[in-house]
Amino acid sequence: MRLRIPSDLNGLLQAGLLRSVGSLGIKVATAGLTYLTYVVLSRTQTSDEYGHFAFGLALATVLAILAGAGQPMAILRLWAERRSKGDETGARQAVAAGSTITIGAGLLVSLLLCLAALAYQPFLAPGDSVSQFFGAAFLILPLALSEYNSSVLRAQGSLWTALLPRDIFWRLALPAAVLGLFAMGIVLSGPDALALSAALLLGVLGLQMLAAARRLYTIWPARRPAPVIAHWRQWGGLSGWLLLGALIETAALNADVILIGLMLDIESSGLYFNAFRTAGLMTLFTFAIELVIAPMVAEHFHAGNMRKAQAITALCAWAGFAFSLVVFAAFSFFGTDILGLFGPAYADGWLILILLSFGLLFDAITGPSKIVMMMTGHERPYVVIFGTIMGLGFLLQIVAIPVFGLVGAATINMGSRVIAQLSIALWCRYSIGLDTSLVGVLSIRHLRDAPAA
Repeated sequence: MRLRIPSDLNGLLQAGLLRSVGSLGIKVATAGLTYLTYVVLSRTQTSDEYGHFAFGLALATVLAILAGAGQPMAILRLWAERRSKGDETGARQAVAAGSTITIGAGLLVSLLLCLAALAYQPFLAPGDSVSQFFGAAFLILPLALSEYNSSVLRAQGSLWTALLPRDIFWRLALPAAVLGLFAMGIVLSGPDALALSAALLLGVLGLQMLAAARRLYTIWPARRPAPVIAHWRQWGGLSGWLLLGALIETAALNADVILIGLMLDIESSGLYFNAFRTAGLMTLFTFAIELVIAPMVAEHFHAGNMRKAQAITALCAWAGFAFSLVVFAAFSFFGTDILGLFGPAYADGWLILILLSFGLLFDAITGPSKIVMMMTGHERPYVVIFGTIMGLGFLLQIVAIPVFGLVGAATINMGSRVIAQLSIALWCRYSIGLDTSLVGVLSIRHLRDAPAA
């Protein structure tokens, strides 16, 4: 039976799908270049040094979210809210204040990590080093600012300026630089690779901000502290909850790698890192389309256009699921060969890959539930529900990893993610009125628009 699309939604869905395909194109290229970077590093480094790189990158990724102080997600929502109420000045001030907060917090978190590394150094075993912590510290600010800039530009309707610099140019430059140095006989250590990544990303961000300003997008940080203080007083509570949500999601994707590196060994951390990053390819289209629909969901929900908001979430769920299912099948048959690209030592991670991939498949089945909760003012329930379940899973991993190793870590991650995704999807259905799962497409005809939020 063919599902007919109502005429008033046809244009909306076509526009969303076209932009999502463009976003997917960038993300596919990003995934390929990221994979190329990991393969180049794993092939040019020892397993020990690559483990230091993987550990440092995972740590920097988590701390960069902390440095973002919730601003990337906040600006996606505030820009739409302020403009829908005719407050153009307020929207622009929110962008400037958020940029300043991100820069200041990034510098502070980097400094604290360096101090913590110095304090930890006397307790290390002979021959061990804290250099990977310093390498991670260099990368925190560039990662945090790149995420914020991307959100700012996407909120203003830009796609190419938002994504190309970090997702394409930086990821082209890094493996090219590593190979160039290797050709000259210079083999980078794990911390060296992290520092090089930070330097290249900072350069790309500078070019991005100049290009955005020339196209008249609002992107520069505030020049005076007063607007920043006022912004934080008004939106600090919201930012805090959004920060917790982002931290929980990022920790769910990176904490395992850090935990394994601390509890087992750095080589195992590298193997798990490669398996998880490979599994993450399943959510490529879901993530790409969420980049597009986040401001659209905020705009239509707060305007009371529930049918349009539901149609957008249904599009995201089905497009993401179809893509994820194909990739999952590919992993089932060719996972060993794919992991073998990193080197013979990493080809044994097939079971880890399948377990993690099955958990991520539920991200697609339940649709953009996280985005819907964040964009509709339900960030607190998201933090409580998703954070509690994943937090309990993390505690179980601490117990299971010494006994069951990587398989135990992957199994608990899979189970926690399945339960968490189903829980927040049910919350969206019964508390917000938007069904983010695959069956949400059946709700479009029955929904009625509501007063503006």
